[in-house]
Amino acid sequence: MQFEVWAPEADRMTLHCADSTRALEPDPERPGWWRGEAEARDGTRYGFAVDDGPVLPDPRSARQPDGPDGLSAVVDHGRYAWRADWAGRGLPGAVLYELHVGTYTREGTLDAAAERLGHLVDLGITHVELMPLCPFPGRHGWGYEGVSLWAVHEPYGGPEALKRFVDRAHELGLGVVLDVVHNHLGPSGNYLPAFGPYFTDTHHTPWGSAVNLDAPGSDEVRAFLIGSALAWLRDYRMDGLRLDAVHALYDTRAYHFLEELSAAVDGLSAEVGRPLFLVAESDLGDPRLITPRKENGLGLHAQWNDDFHHALHTALTGEAQGYYADFGRAPLAAVAKTLTAGYFHDGTYSSFRGRRHGRPLDVTRVAGHRLLGYTQTHDQIGNRALGDRLAASLSPGLLACGAALTLTAPFTPMLFMGEEWAAGTPWQFFTDHTDPELAEAVRQGRRREFAAHGWAEEDIPDPQDPATRDRSCLDWSEPEGGGHARMLAWYRELIALRHDRPDLTDPDLADVKVAFDENARWLAFRRGDVLVAVNLGEERAAIPLGVRRAQVLAAWEPVGLPGADGLLDLPGESCVVLAQG
Repeated sequence: MQFEVWAPEADRMTLHCADSTRALEPDPERPGWWRGEAEARDGTRYGFAVDDGPVLPDPRSARQPDGPDGLSAVVDHGRYAWRADWAGRGLPGAVLYELHVGTYTREGTLDAAAERLGHLVDLGITHVELMPLCPFPGRHGWGYEGVSLWAVHEPYGGPEALKRFVDRAHELGLGVVLDVVHNHLGPSGNYLPAFGPYFTDTHHTPWGSAVNLDAPGSDEVRAFLIGSALAWLRDYRMDGLRLDAVHALYDTRAYHFLEELSAAVDGLSAEVGRPLFLVAESDLGDPRLITPRKENGLGLHAQWNDDFHHALHTALTGEAQGYYADFGRAPLAAVAKTLTAGYFHDGTYSSFRGRRHGRPLDVTRVAGHRLLGYTQTHDQIGNRALGDRLAASLSPGLLACGAALTLTAPFTPMLFMGEEWAAGTPWQFFTDHTDPELAEAVRQGRRREFAAHGWAEEDIPDPQDPATRDRSCLDWSEPEGGGHARMLAWYRELIALRHDRPDLTDPDLADVKVAFDENARWLAFRRGDVLVAVNLGEERAAIPLGVRRAQVLAAWEPVGLPGADGLLDLPGESCVVLAQG
């Protein structure tokens, strides 16, 4: 078997494979690369030593059986016999479900999660979005401190378990999306700097030196990241990737990294004959992200739309601190703007940033499915002091209104696991760092962050306490009865409507018509022949829908039809979906 590694500044490279040691030779055709052969098969442990340094894991390791600090292991991807004959499933018409493997079940493994996929099929989900799976220190964590960008966290089950999960999902008709983190690695277990200039001080991020996308040596770093992305799509048959915080990918080159990545993914899609897509997390408000490359955009297929979330969250909760401030001045107007314009900040002044932010989205040319809409995400729950979900503070009626707005909006909807039954469990920030100093730094940093906002330090859950992770696991007995069962039925009803009514998947953002009353706290919008009305106020509201004949498609509370005057009498904290005619 041939081994190879990029280490452009090394004088010597040594391969340690099983019980043998041998020197690698420079590759005459690829400057900075070293290569050599050794006898190995699936599961063989190996590592590289740079000059006279310690034996380190392979930067392109496909498996880390003993965690980020251990030796790598060979993975023969050809050994797995795929069962599902999968033609792929694209993003238009999709309903996504964000899932954290470590807390979706108490067992916290991919195999245990696969056993619960039938729930998502019954719910009407089309794609499962897995939070990051790359190896990280310890057993439990969010996954955003991962390293070894080609490998699967061993406590989740490793590479074979991920293939079994994807295979089972595809058998059930579910696509699989993976959250990948290119903007930072580690810090614990990150040995890339020992091999080459994977990071640069030219730019700085909240996590330290930036990943090297434009400084000397960046050609190989970009190839490393793109190779990792393609490996998930090819070797594990993923259907798409969610790219974490792309605004932290600093690249001054004329050919932007994201454009290069999107071209590579589109090329692989053509090669394998199934749709593949990239979804960016970005707070830039920049439509160039999702503008096709042929129109001088970066060519990503979609992006998370935090503007819609912030507007909706503020309208439902009344919270108006921090980045919610701009939305809290007139929350229903903010919701209305996002429903019709996509972005809220489209060149407007952002008081949170102290400057103008974003630029307009051309809704006549950008399809609505290119923006993902959501009421809750891992970030918007877990980054709260107590990791409290909306269900901890909102009435069932307001939760139902949030679901109705998200699942009938012109965007691709996404749920966060447990949202569909108003889960009573929190989802808190938890870690399992094996480095005592790093563990203490994370613990104290978390407490100081919220102490600055008036929280008592002792009230902030300890990220390193195993109980913090345990509290965050879903309770699968909840959806079996009571208010949880009613909420689950409501989500199923709304998702079924979305699949059944073509107007609800119409990509034309320019065709959405909205009316609202900020003081009375109602909002209504039309998509084709479908009308949606929500009353966030406590009192009944007379909503002028302007139609006299309508059919109730779904209602949270019993509701009459519009009268001869076109007014809809809607109970407080309730919502309805109607069809005109």
